[in-house]
Amino acid sequence: MYSQIALKIYSAICEGLITSRSLFWKNFSTEEKINALDINTDKYEQKLKSSDFDIVCCFDENFPKIPESVPEKDRPFLFAYRGDLSLLNEIENNIAVIGVKESNEDIAKREKKIVSKIIENGFCVVNGLADGCDTAAHTECVKNSCKTIAFLPSTLNKIYPPKNLELSQKIVDCGGLIVSEYVTEPKNRGEGISRFVERDRLQAMFSKAVVLIASYRYGEGDSGSRHAMQKAKIYGKQRFMMFDKQKDCGKSIFGLNQDLLDEDVTILTEKSIKDLVLR
Repeated sequence: MYSQIALKIYSAICEGLITSRSLFWKNFSTEEKINALDINTDKYEQKLKSSDFDIVCCFDENFPKIPESVPEKDRPFLFAYRGDLSLLNEIENNIAVIGVKESNEDIAKREKKIVSKIIENGFCVVNGLADGCDTAAHTECVKNSCKTIAFLPSTLNKIYPPKNLELSQKIVDCGGLIVSEYVTEPKNRGEGISRFVERDRLQAMFSKAVVLIASYRYGEGDSGSRHAMQKAKIYGKQRFMMFDKQKDCGKSIFGLNQDLLDEDVTILTEKSIKDLVLR
């Protein structure tokens, strides 16, 4: 059940008084400032009661603990969620698995082996419920009745992509979590696109490690995974990637992976997968 302070923040967002994370931390970063807002929360409370999700805010005791390495500008202040929120506090047990929206049979087969090894060792897989690699990872988890976390770029009233609505319910049924920073629809296309980028940081924030399956380099195709990998670097997270130098070099779908060979990203092998799950 949500708190009154969370309800007030939710109402302020719906009223258009809080329009961004930066605005919140600049002007509304204390309970006193939130309580000073002149808002009738009654209609928004009714709206919440008729929804199938709960909310939690940064002033609540059960709000997930944010790693100290995360700068204030990146810190979330409100979550809408369904499922087990406490999973976000188990960062050392969470591993993000990310990749392209348009996968192929070979990539899917190799990803399945990685995800299987992760969940066999009791870890919770984190990603964003997107097409391709995200869907494959979540599906492998629910098929094995394992917990998984999905960070959405959409509201929980409008699951994106729509075809994964059933999968989102299965995630909750398996004891997992679907969660979003957003409780209102984007005002324009630009805001909608930015939400996908903002979502990527959360995957890195609430995981001990990020595993890149495959991604194009910027400008050559779907390359959203680079945002999560960059944030993982900033937050000091472990970074791994799937890459076979003999078969993947020169393939555009592994462009980002190839670029990361020059950084401190560990190529997943049988040995490094063991290191990943044992660390």
